[in-house]
Amino acid sequence: MGQNSIVYIGLGSNKGNKLQFLQKAVDAIFESVGTVRKISKVYKTPALGFEGDDFCNAVIKVETDLAPKKLLKRLQQIEKDLGRTAKTKAGYESREIDIDVLFYDDAVVDLKDLKIPHSELHHRKFVLQPLADIAPDVLHPTLSQSALNLLEECKDTSEIEPLNIWLKNPKKRYKFSGYNYIAIEGNIGAGKTSLATKISKDFNAKLILERFADNPFLPKFYKEPERYAFTLEMSFLADRYQQISDDLSQLDLFKDFMVSDYDVHKSLIFSKVTLPEDEFKLYRRLFYQVYKDIARPDLYVYLYQNTERLQQNIKKRGRNYEKEIKDDYLEKINSGYINFLRNQEALNVKIIDISELDFVKNRKDYLWLLNEINS
Repeated sequence: MGQNSIVYIGLGSNKGNKLQFLQKAVDAIFESVGTVRKISKVYKTPALGFEGDDFCNAVIKVETDLAPKKLLKRLQQIEKDLGRTAKTKAGYESREIDIDVLFYDDAVVDLKDLKIPHSELHHRKFVLQPLADIAPDVLHPTLSQSALNLLEECKDTSEIEPLNIWLKNPKKRYKFSGYNYIAIEGNIGAGKTSLATKISKDFNAKLILERFADNPFLPKFYKEPERYAFTLEMSFLADRYQQISDDLSQLDLFKDFMVSDYDVHKSLIFSKVTLPEDEFKLYRRLFYQVYKDIARPDLYVYLYQNTERLQQNIKKRGRNYEKEIKDDYLEKINSGYINFLRNQEALNVKIIDISELDFVKNRKDYLWLLNEINS
């Protein structure tokens, strides 16, 4: 996954149910643009430059993977969906909703239909006040002044009144904080690391990632599975125990919960597929001896993908040692997981078929998946 950008967006409405339009805009931005990180107070401000009803204004901080021009198109579509008619040349008119990009990281964009930072924001108190509420230290990339300094120096004498009303962050619909520890599991290439990483960023979780890439026996196993299977599984047994013991015991007071891209019981699933029966019985005895005191996750999410999709994902990530993975091996692993989970009455398990989804590139798929996990 690529690096996301931080965007500050101004919202305004002076027509109809203003607060409802602001909330609908926040909801739509969350659904189609990115995660809403912060929301300012709502301020009542007079119409500027034309006769009209007072505005309700707010500023939000959003994390997005959209490039500036694509972001603009998405915001314009939201305005249209909420009833905004085409802007006049001057832009001075009453409107159901007005959505403006104020900052996009520290980028400077100078196009005919898009100017970032917003060319008028340092003259507008109704933008600077809510911006300073949530990001007093954010720097204007061309003026090299913070939002708070710009507000203090702004010559706009308009009266702005804070309202005792807060817009709701749509992110709070998802109740991950009810868990202490969530494990995201799945076959090779299912997307468990991507999902665990996204959840950790969006919902303030401590992220625990399996250190499989450091295992020197993994490339050897894919070339000579019969020779290196037991050695590989034993090395994973030791490494997963060390890692999960360390990570689960180290509480982070600034995180709400923990999310991992594996559960230690995957050792049993993979070893049952890779080892002959006598070696597996020995391995299983060792496993239960080692892991008898390890905490189990409060929620176990299994991401199911069909073999075709798994192979596509494996090919995309381009790890040389995974090129030799056969379809029948992936199918055995999938069956191993399903059989294991059917017999785990003590685990809170959710099996979700994501074969037709791309939650990394498609935000709607990601939100659908979050709903399934929270249902």
